[in-house]
Amino acid sequence: MVSRGGLQVALPALLIVALLSLHSTSTEGANILGVLPTWAKSHYVIGVEYLRLLAEIGHNVTVVTPFELADAPENYHEIVMDGILDASQGLEKNYFKYKSGTFLKILSMLYNDLSDTTCTFVLQHPKVVKLLNSRQQFDVVIVESFMTESIYGMAQHFNAPLIVFSTLGSNIWTNGLVGTPAPYSHVAHLMLGLTDRMLFWERMYNMLVGVGEQLYYDFRYLPKQKRYYEKAFPQPKLTFEQQMRNVSLILLNQHFSLGSARPYPPNMVEVGGIHIRKVKPLPSDLKRFIEEAHHGVIYFCMGSHIQSKHFPQEKRNAFIEVFAQLKQRVLWKYEDNAILNTPSNVLIQAWMPQNDILAHPNVVIFISHGGLLGTMEALFHGKPIIGIPIFGDQMTNVENAIRSGYGLKLDYDDLNKDRIREAIDIMLNDRTYASKASQHSRWFHDKPMTATENAVFWTEYVIRHRGAPQLRSPAVALNFLQYHSLDILTVVVIFISVILVLTVMLCNVCFRSKKKLKNN
Repeated sequence: MVSRGGLQVALPALLIVALLSLHSTSTEGANILGVLPTWAKSHYVIGVEYLRLLAEIGHNVTVVTPFELADAPENYHEIVMDGILDASQGLEKNYFKYKSGTFLKILSMLYNDLSDTTCTFVLQHPKVVKLLNSRQQFDVVIVESFMTESIYGMAQHFNAPLIVFSTLGSNIWTNGLVGTPAPYSHVAHLMLGLTDRMLFWERMYNMLVGVGEQLYYDFRYLPKQKRYYEKAFPQPKLTFEQQMRNVSLILLNQHFSLGSARPYPPNMVEVGGIHIRKVKPLPSDLKRFIEEAHHGVIYFCMGSHIQSKHFPQEKRNAFIEVFAQLKQRVLWKYEDNAILNTPSNVLIQAWMPQNDILAHPNVVIFISHGGLLGTMEALFHGKPIIGIPIFGDQMTNVENAIRSGYGLKLDYDDLNKDRIREAIDIMLNDRTYASKASQHSRWFHDKPMTATENAVFWTEYVIRHRGAPQLRSPAVALNFLQYHSLDILTVVVIFISVILVLTVMLCNVCFRSKKKLKNN
């Protein structure tokens, strides 16, 4: 009886394994087109790691990109758009200048300079035109969402489902594609430096900015993207509006442990941390520098776009003076090795393996600009953050770190040696920050699938189910008035108004009749 019972249990189990095996192999060798059009290296890092992993598990991946991947798998093919880095030279490279710029100036740079440069260059590039005129076939097209709506048309051109990958989490550019609710009451604008717990005036500010941007996006920006779309695809299978409503899946470079829990439809999935590779051994010089630091190491990096060499001299000297007084050692990603009077406890290099450094237990503080990639890597390894936000989503990321208890903020405009020393002393002496960072790290790691496994599963799900229309929210088919029930509200208001008017008129008639009878 025991063996028979075991057989009864084993047979269904074997059947399930067999079915899962068939299910998992049904998408092997899919032809995937990835488009990573942004010249920003930090955006490329996330997207290319996702596409590289798809190639590693057996898919045939073709990638349109400005960069080359050094360790590309055999079935990973690149269409390198030479010249895009030169075309972007007109955009500002010293990003510290954006700190003094207005919020509208930054939005103007995104909606005009960046989008115009990216979309016109990509869609008119000879290599891309050659690809569009080829007879290649793809099972899915994956495009980064960053002022790239016209490029989504490559999906309808190849008659393939569209997956959108957002390097900045959910935002105005992704929410409408799949009908994601984003109430201004608790969903803060990406670039305002607000969190999900706002005071009345903050909610008002958030709403006014959000509504204003939405109007500009709908009535000025999207029509321009439509013109790019129609020029590149003169006889499309889907119109621009239809393609915008025909998104199968959105993958978000986000995780709720970094910000807040959000309501998503089934085809919007968080895969934050997908760029974080397995920790590698450190170069010998860095390893020795870190492991011989008896009081710990502070790692200082302002990211790939914002470069420390662009710090004004007085701010750079303030850091040097403070670092020279510390017992801790400092690793500083500094892009100019000609920096003078470097203290003996400071090591500068133009490039450093950030993830591998943050993984080392001797690293006690991460001084950062608050970029999303670095913030994720810091939390992945449980390191507290001192943020110096400059623009974009950095203010929000740093505010989330402060609210969650694993971060402090240094305001760039007020940056001096006293404030720098104060922030470092607070974080070194108060273990609460490190404890909170460890707690959020546990939240980040505690999930049924890794970010990689999650992204791969849902990508293959879309391929298996030919676009997976069953995942899509019906909200996508509704216009603004219908989605917010404003058409119903209008009818109700009109109905109530008519009733009130008729009631007042009837009362007036009755009053006059009564008055007339009384006079008679």
